[in-house]
Amino acid sequence: MDIHNTSEDVVFSMVQTIFDEIQESGNPENFCLCFQCRIDTICFTLNRIEPNYIVSNRGFTRVDQPSLKRQQVEADITSLIYKGLRLVNHNMRPTASHDGTQGAPIKTNFPMFDIPTISGRIFNGASFEPVVGVDVFLYCEGELITMRNNNWQNPFTMVPSTPGAFSFWPAPITASTPDTNKEFKFSIRVKSPDYEPLNHFFNISTTSKFHNPQSYALNRTFKLPDLYVFPPGEAEMNG
Repeated sequence: MDIHNTSEDVVFSMVQTIFDEIQESGNPENFCLCFQCRIDTICFTLNRIEPNYIVSNRGFTRVDQPSLKRQQVEADITSLIYKGLRLVNHNMRPTASHDGTQGAPIKTNFPMFDIPTISGRIFNGASFEPVVGVDVFLYCEGELITMRNNNWQNPFTMVPSTPGAFSFWPAPITASTPDTNKEFKFSIRVKSPDYEPLNHFFNISTTSKFHNPQSYALNRTFKLPDLYVFPPGEAEMNG
């Protein structure tokens, strides 16, 4: 099924144009114009405009027609981009380098085991409230596993804005040959003075391929069952 959101094309193009124009003008306000800040500005803008989906070239032709409405939409998007740019620069990601580089691309000239995103939730087993303020670690074969890029952290810190929820996207793992199926042993670990240690083990099977996805996809998420941590001594008290 070939469905396309043309709003993405418009915003991507306009953000690139605006950022390039700021750079060419000497960047008098000293904005960070790195790849990460561009992506964050794009996300900010797309989350505040209506999507516009098409399924055919006829749909694209209608969208591509110049009109007063389109001019107004582009003016509104421009305003959002500048607002997003300022907010992103005020709250720059601490995990990004902000040096203008995109990071090393993942090579695809050799086969790799692609690991899906992994998500779950952790609750306080005594109160059933979502856990916040603790670090969640993802291990593969007993080793702390590297994430795909700087936008995904390991450990993942539980924060109030995502109550009880955690997520990881491991980097692909090099394989010796394509079309090889392998089962990887993972574990989720929580260590906090406020709770008894948690170790949850699970396996993920995947097949080595030359191509691996470069974008996050919700339908490629490995969802874990809800997990529970207990204050020290609470589990023993409850049997």
